Amino acid sequence: MCQATPRRVLQVDGDRLQVDFDEQPMWVHAVGLPGIQLGEYEVVDAGQALERMDQAEAEELLAFYASLEQLLNDASR
Repeated sequence: MCQATPRRVLQVDGDRLQVDFDEQPMWVHAVGLPGIQLGEYEVVDAGQALERMDQAEAEELLAFYASLEQLLNDASR
């Protein structure tokens, strides 16, 4: 199952972005999103940047996902 997730922009190359994907760089398409800046957060799903997300909101959501993953790991032990 794919889930749209905020990813921090590491590089911009035309209509492509390199984003931080769980501490690994990954290239995605960013057609129709002009003016993307390094360090911004873009919502990414299936290799496509879909929209910008406010930094505070993105970091809060990523922290929630991390805590949820930790809870699931703890429950499976």
